[in-house]
Amino acid sequence: MSTLLIALGALVLYLIAYNTYGKWLARKIFKLDADAKVPCYELEDGKDFVPTKRGIVFGHHFTSIAGTGPIVGPALAVIWGWVPALLWVLFGSIFIGAVHDLGSLVISLRNKGQTVGDIAGRVLTKRARLLFLSILFLALTIVLAIFGLVIAAVFRTYPSAIFPCLVQIPLAIIIGLYLHRKGMSLLLPSIIALVIMYLTVYYGDVGLLGQFNTFMTSLSTITWVALLLGYSYVASVLPVWTLLQPRDFINSLQLLSALALVLIGLIFAAFFGGAPLMEGGERPELALAAPAFRLSVEGAPWIFPFLFVTIACGAISGFHCLVSSGTSSKQLRNETDAQSVGYGAMLTEGFLATLVILACVAGLGLGINALAGNPNSPLVTGEAAYLARYETWSGAQGLSAKVGAFVDGSANFLKAIGIPAGFAVALMGVFVASFAATTLDTACRLQRYVTQELAGAINIKPLQGKHSATIFAILIAAGIAALPLPGTPWSLQTAGSGGLILWPLFGATNQLLGGLAFCVILFWLRRRNLPTYFVIIPTIFMLILPGFAMSVELFQEGGWVAKQQWHLVFIGFATLVLEIWIIYEAIQAWGRSKGVLEPSIASEATA
Repeated sequence: MSTLLIALGALVLYLIAYNTYGKWLARKIFKLDADAKVPCYELEDGKDFVPTKRGIVFGHHFTSIAGTGPIVGPALAVIWGWVPALLWVLFGSIFIGAVHDLGSLVISLRNKGQTVGDIAGRVLTKRARLLFLSILFLALTIVLAIFGLVIAAVFRTYPSAIFPCLVQIPLAIIIGLYLHRKGMSLLLPSIIALVIMYLTVYYGDVGLLGQFNTFMTSLSTITWVALLLGYSYVASVLPVWTLLQPRDFINSLQLLSALALVLIGLIFAAFFGGAPLMEGGERPELALAAPAFRLSVEGAPWIFPFLFVTIACGAISGFHCLVSSGTSSKQLRNETDAQSVGYGAMLTEGFLATLVILACVAGLGLGINALAGNPNSPLVTGEAAYLARYETWSGAQGLSAKVGAFVDGSANFLKAIGIPAGFAVALMGVFVASFAATTLDTACRLQRYVTQELAGAINIKPLQGKHSATIFAILIAAGIAALPLPGTPWSLQTAGSGGLILWPLFGATNQLLGGLAFCVILFWLRRRNLPTYFVIIPTIFMLILPGFAMSVELFQEGGWVAKQQWHLVFIGFATLVLEIWIIYEAIQAWGRSKGVLEPSIASEATA
């Protein structure tokens, strides 16, 4: 019952936060105005700037910001106990993450849909724009490289997810083209598509479709990355209404309905227990199988500061400022929608992270095989099930281990309401892969914007076109993704094995980006004599902790330098240098920024 109380308590807390703190920020601080001009109308082009209903933008925004971050991060962080992870997710999302997302979205809305990197050049200093865009480029390169590898790894682990994920693409294009021509509501076609997608999950590994999935798993990792980045290129250059909007909206319906099923399963398991482990057996009791605190774990780094970079999405993520200011701000047709999309979507992601934590610390306890991926190994329940996945840091750290802990735990919730085991696992596999895929195509579009802005800032004309900028972005990402493990010769089979070691860098870089976005929000408020006290502490917190964590990763005994992981060293060191430089620029501008509005976009363009 304690598991259920935590879930319901988190839901109630988020609803209260949205209607109190979120409403205060929207009305009293940012003063959202229903009559204000918004970029999608002012700069409407039918491609990137497209007036869009709030529900559709919410679907795009939520699926784009979530990705695998709120799954992988919490699924690893519970190794330190469930209480630290839960507290960081609950209060981090309300007071830091949602403020960051809403602030980035509103500032972009008030600046013709520019990204926070572009805006930094006016609210901080001109030099800060180039520095900020450079960090954005590094961060998005990591996202593109990592998420291509992540999706490939998920497909290999859960082959039954392949066809259901791939079929979303033609479905979305058909719906997008149909709605654009007919001008009808997206809801009914999306519900039909949702039903089709659930059918593909149920039957997607049967007969010829099963053979197709088996063939696709035989592809090398780097082949998968090439296919996924090729898809991302197409998705990036097409008008948003063609693929991005309908696919994300369909995905949001699928993902939110899957979340609802997980919550229903959790409620059912709390009252009646999990599915019997054997026919005719008793239903295992749902209970927290993990300790509240577990600060001494074999091989694990310090909980402080690493908890705060291990859980990024779900509490606070710098990547969100790119989605807020890169795509969502170009589609919102009313300023007042920003509270729902910016603040609300972050709280929804926080609730997702809460369910991930509960799946890993309580759902696993309903019964799993002692050896992951081995259905013939003994069944274990309770604390033994938790320790089977989290006894040591090395055992829990691999991507498949983290994703597997969530999939197994959440599938146990679904099995509690009578959903067959195979369908439950397939559905959760599709859940993870779909989140990752929506982040990948959105990140590619964002990287195109950043590349174009960066090329304009340093006057590289060949990279200012959308096709050339996108191709350049995916080639860089593909090159990093193709790296083999250090000391391993490159081949089609080893390519990509070294790219996944970028994941620790993703956490620290991502959180630093959040701190830098807070700098932009802070200066924007300060220049308008608006209250800043509620962002000062999050700004300092998100600048110091990730920088400290990255420094430890770089220089500790057995760290990146000691292991000669030079691609991690280069990107990590470059990010730290750029961060320190931007902080220096901010300190220089602090005294003269109070009450002084930044130059307008028009004056900057004519300068």
